[in-house]
Formats: sequence, structure tokens, C-alpha cells
Amino acid sequence: MNHEDAKNAKKNRGRVNAGEKIKSSPVPNPVPNTDDWLAIGKIVAPQGLAGEVRVYPESDFPERFEEPGTRWLLRPGQTEPQPIELLSGRYIEGKNLYVLQLAGVENCNQAEALRGCRLMVPASDRPELGEDEYHVIDLIGLQVFMQASGELVGVVADIIPAGNDLLEVKLDPSFTSDSKEKTVLIPFVMAIAPVVDLQNRRIEITPPPGLLEINN
Repeated sequence: MNHEDAKNAKKNRGRVNAGEKIKSSPVPNPVPNTDDWLAIGKIVAPQGLAGEVRVYPESDFPERFEEPGTRWLLRPGQTEPQPIELLSGRYIEGKNLYVLQLAGVENCNQAEALRGCRLMVPASDRPELGEDEYHVIDLIGLQVFMQASGELVGVVADIIPAGNDLLEVKLDPSFTSDSKEKTVLIPFVMAIAPVVDLQNRRIEITPPPGLLEINN
């Protein structure tokens, strides 16, 4: 299972674009034959008494939460998500939360039973990105090199959302004299990460003097 956007997101260097069955209405489309899923959000609480749920988004695509249609629900401890219909959704300004109405969830108790569940979509349903935009899952695991010297810096372990998104890079042992595992944060902006080569699984960086030492 992968995360989308904030954990499998649409990223643009310099800004972010990057158990129990529920009584639900019949879903017209079967679950796609794929083991690769993207988590788009986590249900964190009920909203009101009518069965709405609050969802913390793990996706930067509003249509994931606002456009009615089939989503998939993954319950804690389970490995296979089950289809469920999204009826409607709206964003709560200032709280970074969406409020969703799901088919068959009609009261607060049913909504409470979904706390901790994740909403999923098939990996094949990833939206197309523009130039210089990347899904986070495509960046995780890329090797990072100094552009000038070709020296291996490390491997991208995560993407930290911020004003400018940050690459969390696990340093290669050859790059640091410290025997402890170290990570550094590198701004994911064009000036510092001018080359992102997904085909060859590498990023080339031109960090300003002291950046890697400060983070290290």
C-alpha cells in the first residue's frame, strides 16, 4: 500500500500542487485486479449526527474527496480494501479536513465505527501530472547525487510537506564519517534539485555551501 500526495503526492519543485461490512449501496464497478493501492485519506472522527465522517487528506487532489463515485475502504488490520460509494464531500477551511458522506453510513455510531479506516484508490487511478510535477511514490527510493562531483549523497526516504517541500534523504555511509544513521532535509526546488531522472532513479542536487552540514 502506498500513500498519495502527502504520501504519494503531486509535487512541483517549489510548490505542492507534489472487518465489518458497512451497509452500502451496490457498487457498479468491481474492485480492480491490482495489489497496488494508494491511500488518499484517513477517517479521523464522525461529523455531526447524520453519518458524515471527517477525513484527514493524504492527497493533494480535491477531486478525491469532492467528486461522487467509488472509493475503497481499508479497515485497520485488514489487507484488502472494500468498495464504498462517496456521495458528497466538502473541505473545512483552516482545519485541513474534508467532511464526507459515504453510502450506508447514516448515523454517528456507524461513522464512529469507521474511525481509523483509510480511503484508497487503485494506483492505476493516479492523475496525470504537469511538467516538473511528481508523485511522492515516484520520488521515494531515488538515489541523490552531487551534480558537480557525482558523489552519492544518499537515498530519498520521505517527502516533508512545507512551504517548499523537503526531500528527507538517508545519507549513504560513504558520505558521512558518523557511524550513526543520518538524514538530511533538502529543499525540493529547481535551484537545488535541478535534475530529477525517474527513468534512471536518480536526483542530482546543487546544495548551497553548508546546507548538508547544517542538517547533518
